[in-house]
Amino acid sequence: MLHLVQTVLLFAFPALVIIGAMRDAVSFTIPNWISIALAAAFLPTALIMGASPAQIGIACLIGFATLIAGMGMFAVGWIGGGDAKLFAAAGLWMGLGALLSYLLVTALAGGALAVMLLALRSVWLRPLVSRGPGWMGRLATPGENVPYGIAIAFGALAAFPESLLTALFRGLS
Repeated sequence: MLHLVQTVLLFAFPALVIIGAMRDAVSFTIPNWISIALAAAFLPTALIMGASPAQIGIACLIGFATLIAGMGMFAVGWIGGGDAKLFAAAGLWMGLGALLSYLLVTALAGGALAVMLLALRSVWLRPLVSRGPGWMGRLATPGENVPYGIAIAFGALAAFPESLLTALFRGLS
């Protein structure tokens, strides 16, 4: 039974990150409840996985550091406020083992996303996309925001297998 509870709690992370990315793609917003749920689910998940107080403390420091970094990126206009909160909430789950992968893959995915949006917003593709759903038309609108939550989710999901809680889970299996 404990293994089932651990599995369900552990899967909260990818589920919430994917929901955040999808919401950002279709509405250019990431609701606060997603980041709050990610942050709130961390402690019970860490405790049930057997994380030590030191590991939890380091994860909290990483979460705080990614929050500060996200606030800085928001302040200079690189990302939106919802993106900054999702970046921090996902960072909380990473631990030291996955942090570098999370940061690098998120940055690379952000660059790829920007290139794809430039192509989508080009004179050649925009007319084709405008025939699709309304949210696709918004993505193809020149000068529109960039749903960076997609890149954050990609980086978080790519780094998740290396994360502290996933490593603890594998050790318990």
